[in-house]
Amino acid sequence: MAVIDAFFRFMHEMGASDLHLASGNQPLLRLKGRIEKIRYPVLDNTELKKMLYEIAPEEKVKIFEETGDVDFGYEIPTIARYRANFFNQKWGVGAVFREIPTVIPTVEELGLSPVIGKLASLPKGLVLVTGPTGSGKSTTLATIIDHANRTRNDHILTIEDPVEFVHKSNKCLVNHREIHTHTRSFASALRGALREDPDIIMVGELRDLETIALALEAANTGHLVMGTLHTTSASSTIDRIIDIFPANEQAQIRASLADALRAVIAQTLFRRADQQGRVAAQEILLATPAVRNLIREHKIHQIATTIQTGRKFGMQSMDDALLDHLLAGRITPNDAYTFCVEKTKFRQYLTSSPEDFTDV
Repeated sequence: MAVIDAFFRFMHEMGASDLHLASGNQPLLRLKGRIEKIRYPVLDNTELKKMLYEIAPEEKVKIFEETGDVDFGYEIPTIARYRANFFNQKWGVGAVFREIPTVIPTVEELGLSPVIGKLASLPKGLVLVTGPTGSGKSTTLATIIDHANRTRNDHILTIEDPVEFVHKSNKCLVNHREIHTHTRSFASALRGALREDPDIIMVGELRDLETIALALEAANTGHLVMGTLHTTSASSTIDRIIDIFPANEQAQIRASLADALRAVIAQTLFRRADQQGRVAAQEILLATPAVRNLIREHKIHQIATTIQTGRKFGMQSMDDALLDHLLAGRITPNDAYTFCVEKTKFRQYLTSSPEDFTDV
């Protein structure tokens, strides 16, 4: 057993989402969204580096020594799987580990809208799950993939850096490919995917122009493509995809995106006010004919209004999701106010000045 495994066991017992190890500091856990210190001596650089290198594959250590950054997956079979990131900082080496649950929750267990489960049955198109780091994007995406794995008879191909949730083939055949281990890049894996007879392609992150272009091509040629982006709303997601392309290509990309897009789920995680744990608030955009026309005509600013009028289709604005959680007592008024769009709508629920004084 590796020395660092003791930290992972403690992390799992505490129900923490992340473990932070940094030279010159005590170990820390992220518990229900907040950083908490572990009662342990300050970590020495030499000691920590030895601890980290014990679990890192040799090729990952080489990459880290050359670049100062590396990502990989680590698993303790009886505990959980971890997404690891090593980095260099002022006082030496540092690392962050995110725990990936071994049991994938269902839509019902996560308390998500039923329309999220329906996305798993789409025959083709592009489905995007977006939000800041630590907002639960991977969990929501894994839930959709798991639903497809249990209900369809297809080939699911995931492309990740590193592989996070591990899906065992059920009704579907599931193949996982990890960047730098099984393939060179997201783009090369996507190019290969078109010759590997997949029905569903899950891309861990749409991080550059080439990957986005290939994902759009796959979605427009009969595949169901799912991926994540670090954007905070449906409209900003669409803007991000279009703006990453040169100006002379954007009209064509708007048409391609309008044809391919099926849904955008933008989410944020909150500490629960009524019990232990966290809860997700989601903005849901479904690509109805009206939404497709807005994308083609470059009227992205009108999408928020379309979401409001599309509730009968299963659409949901972030403000509506926040209000539902607030009225049910699941989140605090301050959290709802901080993340809402229409501040005046939520100011009445505040009992004191908002934490973000710039919103006043």
